[in-house]
Amino acid sequence: MIKKMLKILLVVLIAIIAFAILYFLTERILSRIAARVEPSNLPQSVAVYIMSNGVHTDIVLPVKNELKDWSTLFPFYNIVSKDTAYAYVGIGWGDKGFYLHTPEWKDLKASTALVAATGLGETALHVSYYKRVQEDNLCYKWMIDTLQYQALVDYIEASLDKDSGGNAIYINTNAQYTDADAFYEAKGAYNLFYSCNTWTNNALKRANMPAGIWATLDKGILSHYKPKKSTD
Repeated sequence: MIKKMLKILLVVLIAIIAFAILYFLTERILSRIAARVEPSNLPQSVAVYIMSNGVHTDIVLPVKNELKDWSTLFPFYNIVSKDTAYAYVGIGWGDKGFYLHTPEWKDLKASTALVAATGLGETALHVSYYKRVQEDNLCYKWMIDTLQYQALVDYIEASLDKDSGGNAIYINTNAQYTDADAFYEAKGAYNLFYSCNTWTNNALKRANMPAGIWATLDKGILSHYKPKKSTD
């Protein structure tokens, strides 16, 4: 009986390892293959940023321009500082429980990870305000035209859960990471095959920006924005 159980456990372990290898290999390949980008003749007048914290990606946009004032959708009074002098807003999507209960990896619980991986939990948008954005190997600037920017606006707004008045639903919590961020209810389900980075990658594809075929990790997305090394 014990030998039979050990064999079953061994088979399960091998299956899990095989799945993990296939998953990460597939993600590695597909996230590096560039999705099709249609050429545009419009002026590239809007600067946006693709930012990662090393795991999770956000799209960073100007707080206000002629197309959108994000402070009307995500009011400054919902952040701890109440400061209104921010120039940029970073927006990311993800599992609500992960966002609210796992500010750092050391806070991760098995139950939170399981709910997130299986798509059983709710989701949220994490909105962070910045006074300046510094480009580095985890943050890349990209110029786009107004049609591309409007596509990003539409994609983000479509990801929000809104109340009967069409307003974003603020999540009243003490789980903010800084004094300039807030959480809002979102649509969709997070799972192994549709992560926070998949949401970002799909947003970039919708806006006709560089992106991978499919991505669940940040590295594949960022690979399309890193300066190409000279072959000279």
